[in-house]
Amino acid sequence: MSAITIRLERGKVLAIGLMSGTSHDGVSAVVVEIDERSRPPARVIAFHTFPYPASFRKELLAASVDEKIGAAAISTLNFALGRALAHAAIEIAKRARVAMSDIAFIGSHGHTFFHLPPRRAARGQIASTMQLGESAVVAAATGVAVVSDFRTMDLALGGEGAPLAPLAHVWLFADPKRGRVVQNIGGIGNATYIPPGARVGDPNLIAFDTGPGNGMIDALASRISGGRLRMDRDGRIAARGHVNELLLDKLMRNPYFARRPPKSTGREEFGPHLLDRIVADARRMKVVDYDLAATVTALTARSIADACRRFILARGRVDQMIVTGGGARNPTLMRMLAAELPNIEVITAAEVGVDGDALEAVSFAILGYQMLRGRQGNIPNVTGASAPAILGKLTVPPAPLA
Repeated sequence: MSAITIRLERGKVLAIGLMSGTSHDGVSAVVVEIDERSRPPARVIAFHTFPYPASFRKELLAASVDEKIGAAAISTLNFALGRALAHAAIEIAKRARVAMSDIAFIGSHGHTFFHLPPRRAARGQIASTMQLGESAVVAAATGVAVVSDFRTMDLALGGEGAPLAPLAHVWLFADPKRGRVVQNIGGIGNATYIPPGARVGDPNLIAFDTGPGNGMIDALASRISGGRLRMDRDGRIAARGHVNELLLDKLMRNPYFARRPPKSTGREEFGPHLLDRIVADARRMKVVDYDLAATVTALTARSIADACRRFILARGRVDQMIVTGGGARNPTLMRMLAAELPNIEVITAAEVGVDGDALEAVSFAILGYQMLRGRQGNIPNVTGASAPAILGKLTVPPAPLA
């Protein structure tokens, strides 16, 4: 078998970024052109989210909350997700009209199945993380080298293993004059503060999970519609209600919001168990469904604004909050966020020329690029790791037989 080489010429590099988010909707895939001589240095060629079949999504969701799931089920999910990731990579290359042989590498985050960082681990627990989506399946199906498993080294160095997108945020959003917060609102919300003129090593650069994003909003929409809806599309349900301030004040007393960064969270903290308690409280308080939807949406907006006031504004000025992810398409949530932060311009990534939906997938292409260049992927003052580190593991495809 011949030696495997990864083409990273000094000019343009074509890569694929893959990820499956906390909303469990499907695989987000992007073909991105990376050229460090350009501004911005990463350009989206094609992006699409390939939905999971309803039965598989249901299985994945059930497994994520079943504490008794066995090794056989986890192993099967790992390979099934590998197939889904490979399919997405092949299909996005077709949409981009790019031959797979022209793709230098694939950066695959896979799907975060379990994440317990050091600061959330109880006494006697070992901090750990598990991303599913077998990279060997992806490499074998595509014939392209895969960089995957980005969280583990940061966790091994005492970090949270998250958030990982801030390095890409600096690449794409740093501005010589404006202080910016890049606020992703996916299943979970996470913020990156980029001071004016920031570089990766800037001591005032900070990033952390702010708390709930769309996950509980989507789950509540499904619950109050009897399963007919998978999301509150365009925030229509919440727009018909009024925020119950008593319930919202109670929800804002969640200890996570006061915890200082570095910090990260997930469905374990802001998922089905919390939603059950919220719905039970709402029933006792006689809060109707529309008002409950408005209140849960307001929880996302207020927790983001609260995080900005508590942990970011002390580090420097904020001129703009750039919203990415599904939350940027929810006008009700965007209005609430703007009302919570009247002195900050709240805009979408599209308004500064970046595809916000593709951003997370682009981030993992950039992290894969950094790994193959032998450069750091984590930012220690973001994750809490004890040192900068190269993130990711390389899986090479089978070489053609001689």
